[in-house]
Amino acid sequence: MKNYEIERKFLIKEMPPDLHKYPKLEIEQGYLCTKPVLRVRKENDNYYMTYKGKGFSVREEYNLPLTEEAYRKLILKADGVVISKDRYNVPIENNYEDSYDLIAQVDIFHGRHEGLSMVEVEFDTLEEEQAFIPPDWFGAEVTENYEYSNSWLSEHPFGGEDEFS
Repeated sequence: MKNYEIERKFLIKEMPPDLHKYPKLEIEQGYLCTKPVLRVRKENDNYYMTYKGKGFSVREEYNLPLTEEAYRKLILKADGVVISKDRYNVPIENNYEDSYDLIAQVDIFHGRHEGLSMVEVEFDTLEEEQAFIPPDWFGAEVTENYEYSNSWLSEHPFGGEDEFS
């Protein structure tokens, strides 16, 4: 079991060509707590509860499987809004020597966050993360900008309005 994640997050300058030909997950997630992060998530027909520790590019992460029934009960307890997004897994080259290709996780948000799109890349090592050179279609890096974390977005609408209606 992997007990941490190493990732970088970017805005998207332009969508990769033929995005819809790549595998897609329909994601719904809600936050039971944001400090520390405790979230429940539905990915197509799979259900999880995730704990995430402090940090941005490197932090503790534990995923526990849930039944659909447990997920349905817990999502009702979510603080803020439930986030809805489509995630496309787009293969990209890794410029770190002796390494595998990477997956760019392209997230297209819906509902209160309509119009927001981001891309995340996860790494196995800090060396890979530090050597990563983003493709041209990636925009500004927002890895360490808390306002682009999903837990922040669950409490704040995209576009800067103060409250959810």
